[in-house]
Amino acid sequence: MKTRYLILEDGTVFKGNAFGSELGTIGEVIFTTAMTGYQESISDPSNCSQILTFTYPMVGNYGINPDDFEAIEIALSGVVVRELAENPSNFRNQSTLNEFLTLKNIPGIEGIDTRKLTRIIRKHGSLKGTLTAAGEEVNVEETVATLKSTDIPKNVVEQVSITRPYPSPGRGKRVVLVDFGMKHGILRELNKRDCDVIVVPFNTSAKEILAMRPDGVMLSNGPGDPTDIPESIEMVKGLIGNVPIFGVCLGHQLISLASGATSFKLKFGHRGGNHPVKDLTTGRTELTSQNHGYAIDADSISNTDLEITHLALNDGTIEGVRHKKYPVFCVQFHPEGSCGPEDSTHLFDQFIELMNKESKKETSHA
Repeated sequence: MKTRYLILEDGTVFKGNAFGSELGTIGEVIFTTAMTGYQESISDPSNCSQILTFTYPMVGNYGINPDDFEAIEIALSGVVVRELAENPSNFRNQSTLNEFLTLKNIPGIEGIDTRKLTRIIRKHGSLKGTLTAAGEEVNVEETVATLKSTDIPKNVVEQVSITRPYPSPGRGKRVVLVDFGMKHGILRELNKRDCDVIVVPFNTSAKEILAMRPDGVMLSNGPGDPTDIPESIEMVKGLIGNVPIFGVCLGHQLISLASGATSFKLKFGHRGGNHPVKDLTTGRTELTSQNHGYAIDADSISNTDLEITHLALNDGTIEGVRHKKYPVFCVQFHPEGSCGPEDSTHLFDQFIELMNKESKKETSHA
C-alpha cells in the first residue's frame, strides 16, 4: 500500500496506508461507533461530503455483498479505519472493502490511531479534513490553509435525492415517500407492509404530493443542515393538517422547523447503532441506529403545537415529537435499523395505524 495522510484543519496530521481510490478528497471528518454494518454506513446518503471514521478497530472482515446497500451510488467523501481486513470471510461476500471503494472511486486510509482521532473530534467538534492522494508528499501548512478556505457543500440533499418520481407498487396504503437522501431500508419496511409507494424528489411541492391522493406521506432521512432546504420546509408546512405524516431523521427536523421550532448543530453528532432512546409515551427504552449532525432545540418546542415523545439518554436531546392537533409524528433516529438494532420498527406499524384511523374518519364523514 502507498502512504496517505489525513490532515485536519487544526493542523493535526495522521500518516497511514492508502486504500480504495488513489485520488485525494476533502470533507467533514466524523465518526461512527457502530461495531457492524460498515456497508450500510458507507452507502448511507446522509454521509454526503463527509469522511467517515470507524471507531471499531477492524473494518471489512465480512466483505461487501449485494444485499446490504442503503443506496447504489456512494455519497461520502472518504473512509478512515484502524485496520482494513484484506481477506474477508462470509458466505455472502463478493468483494473486499478495498475493491469496492476502488470501484466507486472513494479514497480510504488505514493504519492510523482512530482512537486519537475520535478524541480530537469529541473535544473540538467535527472538523474539515483532507485525505491526500496516494503516495503524494504534501506541505502541511498549505494544505491546512486550503482546508480553512474550503466550504463544505450545502446542496447535499440535491446531490443525493432522485430527480424523477418512481413507483414501488403494493396493494395497501398509498404512501408518498419524499427522498431527501433515502436509505432503502425505509422503503423496505413500507414494502413489507404492502404499501403502494411513490418515491418523489425532495423539491416536490405540497400541491403535487396531495394531487397524488396519498393516504400518508413519509419524509426520509438525508444529509446536511435542514435550514439549507427552505423549499422543503415550505412543502411540509403545506402538508401538515392535510395528510398523515411520518418523518425520520432529516424528515423529523423538517417537520419540527415547519411547525415553528429551531435546529442547531451538534458538536460531533450522533452516529452509530447503539444509542439509547426513551419513549416518553410508553416509558420504554430502545436502542437505536442514528446518523445525524443536527438536532432540534428543546426550548423552541414550547412555542409550537408539538410535544416531545422521545429523548436521547446519552445527552438529553430531542429524539421524537408529535403534533398535538394533526396526525403527524417523527423521530430523529432510524427505526428501520439499518445498520443497527430493530427495536423501533414498530413505528412503521404506528404509521399504518395512523393512516387507517384517518381513512375511517373520512369514510364516516362521507
